[in-house]
Order: sequence, then structure tokens, then C-alpha cells
Amino acid sequence: MTSTVSPPALDAVAVVESTADLVCENYVFPDAAGQLAALLRRRSAEGSYRAETAQELAEAVTADLQSVNGDLHLSLKYHAVPVPPEQGAAALADMRRKFDASLGGVPRVELLDGGVAVLELAPLIFPLDWAAQPLAAALSLVAPARALVLDLRGNAGGDPDTVAFICGYLLDGRTHLNTMVSRQGEVAEQSWTPPFVPGARFGGSKPLYVLTSGKTFSAGEELAYDLQQLGRAEVVGETTRGGAHPRDGWTVHPHLELSVPIARAVNPVSGTNWEGVGVRPDVPCEAETALDRALALAVTRLT
Repeated sequence: MTSTVSPPALDAVAVVESTADLVCENYVFPDAAGQLAALLRRRSAEGSYRAETAQELAEAVTADLQSVNGDLHLSLKYHAVPVPPEQGAAALADMRRKFDASLGGVPRVELLDGGVAVLELAPLIFPLDWAAQPLAAALSLVAPARALVLDLRGNAGGDPDTVAFICGYLLDGRTHLNTMVSRQGEVAEQSWTPPFVPGARFGGSKPLYVLTSGKTFSAGEELAYDLQQLGRAEVVGETTRGGAHPRDGWTVHPHLELSVPIARAVNPVSGTNWEGVGVRPDVPCEAETALDRALALAVTRLT
């Protein structure tokens, strides 16, 4: 005899009201937060969220959340697997499944002809307490290479602390990467490369190329942007998606997680970030050809 479990009841009005409250209280831009909360409540009162499933509701609410200023980190995310109720737990549970299925986020390490190494980081840049070991092993392995191609074309984001850890292998000396500014306009946190990294460093002088695509997002973009702004790497490929705001998550239904940006990044070189515009490549080309272009650049430089 097979038992079935009915999906949790969907109270769209309650979900939207919780979403409006959380956006109003936490979104990094208070003026936009007020506009968005009013929009959600008005649309709910008009009956615009008569969704039959949690996934349909997530799509409708996300479209409205992103309609004011196009913030791609601001969304109502549907999870097919029920998610924990604790703040931030939904995203971590999803990331953990991806971490376990991707060799810790380092699916490719390869040495090509001419001493050029390729290191792919995908699908995410995972939390440092999970990813430090595989990243240290991979980055130490490519340290003797004559040039390095860092492939972020399939990277959809992750943890800024891990971005700083990775940069520690690619730069010489402790380096300021980013400053996070809170909703109140105050400095919430600064991001620096660590003074020590386990294993060997590739260092800050050998040729470094970063591959991007139109799918590269969030922390993947930060890694490309930080290295580009510091003049450390050439970015090769496509302009990235354009999401620069660190976010937190709240479970508003067993299958729905609200993602809200809680700060904004300020790069110490540019004085701004990549929000809404993406990271623009130094060598524009289609993502599919970016590796070949970077390898050709490396060969030319090493000859």
C-alpha cells in the first residue's frame, strides 16, 4: 500500500502579507522597500495572486518584486523539496545538495599544453567552512602553472567570504576587496583577502584570465569584478547578470523562500559595483568561445 502526503495548503494572501512585511523591514533600499510592500498589498487586494500552486505564486510575486528597480536578488523562490523554517536555512539546504554533487564546487582542474591550467568553479561558490578543503587543494594544484584560466561561466553565486579566500591565492599581500554598506548607510563589513592561505599560491604576477557568461551571477560576478578592478585579471566572455547585493532568506511557506538583499557592495577601486549592469568583459566574445580566446591570449603572452 502506497501512502501519499498532500502538499501544504497555500494561503496566498498570508504569504504575500509576510513577504511585504519582510521586504519593508529588511530591504537595503528603504524607499524602494516601501514602494514594493505597497505594490504587493495592492496586487493582493486586487486578486492578482490567485495561484493554484506555490510555484505559480513564486513566479507572480517575483515579477512584481523585481518591477521597481530590477534587483535580481529580490525574489520569492520556489523549492520543490520542503525547506527548513529557520532564517537562511532554505538556501543552505539547497546549496548543500549542490555541494555534495559537484566535488565541492571544483568540477574541473586541468593542465593544458604550454603550462596553462584551467580551474572551473561551479555551480556555486560554497560557504568557506565547506569549501576550504577542495578549493585549497585545487588552487594549490594549479599554483605552479605558467598561466591560469578561471572558468566562472556556470557560476551562479555563493559566499563572499569564499571569494576572499580564493583571491588570497591569486594576489600578493593582504588586499581590500569590498565594503558592505547596510540599509542605514553604515559600513556593515569589509572584505579582505586572508593574510595566510593553506597550500601554495598562484600569486599576483602570472597571467590570469576569468571566463564569464550571461549566467554568471552574484558571488561569481564579485570574483570576476574584484580581480578585474584590481588589474589582476582579464575577463573574457559575456557581460554577467548584474546582481551585487548580499541577501538573506526567510521561509514564508514550506516550499517558498523570500530572498531579500540586506546590504550593498562598494568596490574600493571603482567606488561602485556591478548591480544592474553586470561585469563587462575586457575581451567580449560568446561564452562558448571564451576558453579558446583565453588560451590564445595566454599562449601569446607566454611566447
